Amino acid sequence: MEKEKQNQGTGLNISVKSFLTALIMLFVLMVVTYLLTFIVPGGEYERVLTDGKEQVVPGTFTWTEGSIPFWKWLLSPILMLGADGGGTVIAIVIFLLVIGGIFHCMDQSGLMHYMLLSIGHCYADHKYRMLMLISLFFMCMGSFVGSFEESVPLVPIAVALAVSMGWDAMVGLGMSLLAIGCGFATGICNPFTVGVAQQLADLPMFSGAGLRIVSFLVIYACLMGFLIGYAKKIEKNPEKSVLYGKKDRTQQANLLEESFEPDPDKAKGLKRFAVILGCGIVLIFLSAFVAFLQDITMPMIAVLFLAAGLAAVRACRMEWKAIGKHFADGAVSLLPAILLILMAGSVKYTLMEGKILDTILYQMSGLIEKLPGGAAVLMLYAFVLLMNFFISSGSAKAFLMMPLIAPIVDFCGISRQLGVLAFAFGDGFSNVFYFTNPVLLISLGLAGVGYGTWAKWSIKFQVIVLVVTSVILLIAA
Repeated sequence: MEKEKQNQGTGLNISVKSFLTALIMLFVLMVVTYLLTFIVPGGEYERVLTDGKEQVVPGTFTWTEGSIPFWKWLLSPILMLGADGGGTVIAIVIFLLVIGGIFHCMDQSGLMHYMLLSIGHCYADHKYRMLMLISLFFMCMGSFVGSFEESVPLVPIAVALAVSMGWDAMVGLGMSLLAIGCGFATGICNPFTVGVAQQLADLPMFSGAGLRIVSFLVIYACLMGFLIGYAKKIEKNPEKSVLYGKKDRTQQANLLEESFEPDPDKAKGLKRFAVILGCGIVLIFLSAFVAFLQDITMPMIAVLFLAAGLAAVRACRMEWKAIGKHFADGAVSLLPAILLILMAGSVKYTLMEGKILDTILYQMSGLIEKLPGGAAVLMLYAFVLLMNFFISSGSAKAFLMMPLIAPIVDFCGISRQLGVLAFAFGDGFSNVFYFTNPVLLISLGLAGVGYGTWAKWSIKFQVIVLVVTSVILLIAA
């Protein structure tokens, strides 16, 4: 009974309230997107295949009839699996099922509770140092290797750790999800945004890193000011927490109040888990320099996470039959998240099938060309922010937009490096704010935090980032 009590709340289960909120918002967006196909005239660019992805050919836009049959729109969450980018979605789905299964096994073995208890007591007198180090780690993961979806397994651990230290789930989400979004946006060596964008803009890969490093440091300072200020505020007065009084899984007991007793089996399990997962993190960093690893990053992490979890729970003497049962239960618990992923992906499918996505690109690029340098780079930033609402994949947007951005910045007298930076800023920060991003919805659901609560809490930081990055772009321009 005591073991069940300890394990409760650390497993991965999508909050019903969070799921329903996201479901309604995405359905409304699907309806609005469908209605746009009746309002926005159709048009399309010619496309060529580059590295297996379709790339827009500038100057080839033509008007055409645009519409999508109702039945196609209705089935778009399924049909999008066979469209461009469908393979990536399938990989994400499998990735999530593995994560859900392994986390549930670790939860039921008592390993999660033991891990949080040991870390909590290790950093009891250095909580804010831990917060800064974990945030820096996640930012580096996003900035140097372009890790984003791969961070999902670590987000619930960071959330549970923050709660165990006497803070709330928002701090945990801030030092993991928000941090990796900030790192992804500054993109010092991000192969999926900066790397792809620079190749398409005929620039040396990862060149011009000086300004991105400065941006990284400035954004890290802003993030630390935001998170530490909030953590100290709720530590002083718990009623200041945006989650205070809410009946959800984020209101757990402070593990610092529990006594820590070493357990040889669980310690052995944690060591196995850390070593194998550490190898995975090293491979993620290597993927920034090895093209082959970039193509298999997600399957590779899924396999290593599976191996790490199985090795850990076996050290805790969990039988294979029990592992199979708990793994299945954990995988099933994440099925609602898969529906959200499919619905989010259907938005891009509707825009493409209705032939209005290229019309939006054409009209916006024409508007930007008419502006002077400083205004043009800010409008370009805003344009990418708009497109990121509909298309969350950074590399997909790069292939779609960079062939248009490159000649636009040339015409406006802006350097292509600055155009790439505006693209990276527009793509990254909003990933952890837009409800169309499935990784955000899944992470919030696993933490039991509603989107409305997250948006209200993070909007201040998003505004700060928007102002700071706009200033950086203007100075550079």
